[in-house]
Amino acid sequence: MFKNLAGKTGFIVAVLAIFLYGIVYGFNPPRLGSLKTLLANNIHLGLDLKGGTHLVLAVHVAEAVNSATDRDVARIEAALGTAGVAGVTVGKIDAAHPETISVTGVPVAQAGAVRGVLQGSDYQIYDLSNQSDGSYKLTMKHQAVTDLEARTLDTSIETIRQRIDTLGVSEPEIGKYGLGDNEILVELPGVDNPGRVEEIIQSTAKLEIHAVVGGPWTNDQEALQANQGVIPPDSILMHGNATATSPDQVYLLKRASEVEGTDFRDAQPSQDVNGRPNITFNLTTEAGDRFYKYTSEHSKDSATPGAMAIVLDNKVREVASINSAIRDRGEIEGGFTKDQANDLSLMLRTGALPASISYLETRTVGPSLGAASIRQGVIAAVAGLIVVMIFMLVYYREAGINADLALLLNLLILLGFMGFTGATLTLPGIAGVILTIGMGVDSNVLIFERIREELRLGKTAAAAVKEGFAHAWTTIVDTHVTTIVSAAILFLFGTGPVKGFAVTLTVGLFANLFTAVFVSRLIFDTILEKKDRTAALSI
Repeated sequence: MFKNLAGKTGFIVAVLAIFLYGIVYGFNPPRLGSLKTLLANNIHLGLDLKGGTHLVLAVHVAEAVNSATDRDVARIEAALGTAGVAGVTVGKIDAAHPETISVTGVPVAQAGAVRGVLQGSDYQIYDLSNQSDGSYKLTMKHQAVTDLEARTLDTSIETIRQRIDTLGVSEPEIGKYGLGDNEILVELPGVDNPGRVEEIIQSTAKLEIHAVVGGPWTNDQEALQANQGVIPPDSILMHGNATATSPDQVYLLKRASEVEGTDFRDAQPSQDVNGRPNITFNLTTEAGDRFYKYTSEHSKDSATPGAMAIVLDNKVREVASINSAIRDRGEIEGGFTKDQANDLSLMLRTGALPASISYLETRTVGPSLGAASIRQGVIAAVAGLIVVMIFMLVYYREAGINADLALLLNLLILLGFMGFTGATLTLPGIAGVILTIGMGVDSNVLIFERIREELRLGKTAAAAVKEGFAHAWTTIVDTHVTTIVSAAILFLFGTGPVKGFAVTLTVGLFANLFTAVFVSRLIFDTILEKKDRTAALSI
């Protein structure tokens, strides 16, 4: 039982040295500084400890479905025109059913050609049905809608993460919020200017370029009168383009955008010929080809000259005449300030949200409250540790020293792991550390009580230690595995602070298995090796 004690001791010392290095330096190269500074560089504090901003955002995924069907309406119209079908109206049934497209006014003689277009491979995500009046209805399949909404939420999370990372916010927590559908949790610890960050996130609605059908008018009523009281199904009224003389103007735009935010490959703040801030942009190849076709057909020298509207946050920011064809490079001018040009170019570079967002919750945690939480959490942890260590010493005598040493090594391993991984410590994380202390004591109590029982049966100290560890091992593993499974569920379905609790608890439990069983056993073996076979064990 006492064989190779030196090798086991060397292994334990090496493990502890590695985790001690993790506490001080992590994966960073060694450098000078106070212990507090070194710890702060490796063990990051969460929002509840460091202070910062907590946001819950709702993503309007229905807009992505609406945008997708708007594009398909335009594609169907173009495909029908190519097939030589005339007089057919393609549009949405109503705003309450953005996933449904109607094709009406189909001539009987051309029904086969229309059906052939609608059954093409481009529209397999729709269910096609004939109506009693000879029209057709395409309804996006439920699975396709679900997939599109999921992609919209995932893309929104990634886009917000890229923008926050670009602003240099350290250790942000951005992910799905489990308390509602299509919601995002954003936690930004230690932000210096939360208003600036909120402004960036709030300006994340889709940027689009639409063809101008008519306008401007001063209000909706004037726009309706100009269109005989009916807005065509493939068009939409939109406000914006305010000037000093006209606070608000109304335009009739083509519903389907020619270019939208996801089509931008790059964007940079720049200046126009007069030195005013603007944005230069580059489109993807596919979007550039599509935009070239549109601007060629509607430039000032073409048979059908037109204008295009730059739409941001569902408002017209600028209406520009098309002087010449534009392929994949252009400029956006809209009376921007320097900060607005920087923010807009940032949004385009990092990707546009596929749908707009709204705020459900905004909460700010001050650094003073976080400091108080750290102080109280550390006091609770230290006080609990001291009380437990005193109890183990009083109740188990010299064996209590063994248990106390195992507890201290357990905490060292836990903090070292956090230093190596750069994990974020939260207030629930501190609670996980305290619970780990309790689980560590529980393991030692199981072992010590079993050893006492074996001693009462008349066995020698060495035999009692051997049997005590052998019989307690199964129970210890059972209790730890069930707790780790519970922690894994919390990590999978919980939000940021809850995940912090799950991480510290899980790592602490694994560390406890190592210290309470392996390290504690080695200490007992080392003590017994120096004692006579019949000597008593202080426990």
